[in-house]
Amino acid sequence: MTTLDPHSHPGKGAATRWMQYVHGHHWRSQAEEFDGCKLGFWLFLTTEVLLFGGIFCAYAIFRTLYPQAWAEGSHALNWKIGAFNTAVLLISSYTMAASIYAIQTNQQKRAQLNLIVTFLCGLLFVGIKFALEYVPKWSGYFLVWDPALHHHTASIIEGKTALFGLFQYVDGYGGKRPGALFDHPFAVDPHVPLWWAVYYCGTAIHAAHVLIGMALIARVYFKSRNGDYGPTYYAGVEITGLYWHLVDLIWIFLFPLLYLVH
Repeated sequence: MTTLDPHSHPGKGAATRWMQYVHGHHWRSQAEEFDGCKLGFWLFLTTEVLLFGGIFCAYAIFRTLYPQAWAEGSHALNWKIGAFNTAVLLISSYTMAASIYAIQTNQQKRAQLNLIVTFLCGLLFVGIKFALEYVPKWSGYFLVWDPALHHHTASIIEGKTALFGLFQYVDGYGGKRPGALFDHPFAVDPHVPLWWAVYYCGTAIHAAHVLIGMALIARVYFKSRNGDYGPTYYAGVEITGLYWHLVDLIWIFLFPLLYLVH
């Protein structure tokens, strides 16, 4: 638990609050507290691995049983979008690591800049996932700036738009939903709904983790601006980085399994 010593000298004010940090009374030293925090968070991350491990097991079982459904479902995904999002997360992983190093070397402005870039990368990832993948496949509405829209010009229904004209409807494209919600009219394999169930389960849970990671990054950013982190105290930054790297790692597995299997 973070505490500030009321008897310590404030130094240069809020910008050096990290210098006033005092470890919890139940720890023998600040280093021991830091190691305990990291160990506890690593244990938490193992439960996250177990969560996604269940999804990967379901993927492996159903792909073995219904390979044609998996090929048909994966063929409906745009690997270029997945590759771009992969690059976005890899960049964010670097900037997150750079922010930790900057905090450790007391480069506060550099750390805050890297945190902002990491947050924006997460926002871009979720935005692309929602606007270019979920919405078209679920409803048949394409963002008007989506390059994929030009491949469906023959099926565009003029005048049928949504959200003040930002989305254009393509007839016969939507309905790629999981389970009983599936009603895509041109499906071939009867087990394709299983594919979409695994797809939405894996990517939606991952996207939720991205949003949680963004919240943690925003918290670290504002605490950094208050001077809470510095060379002698940066546990919150370190565990946020661990969480964000796990999010990136999970996507490294999801991308080839979902987008490149066909």
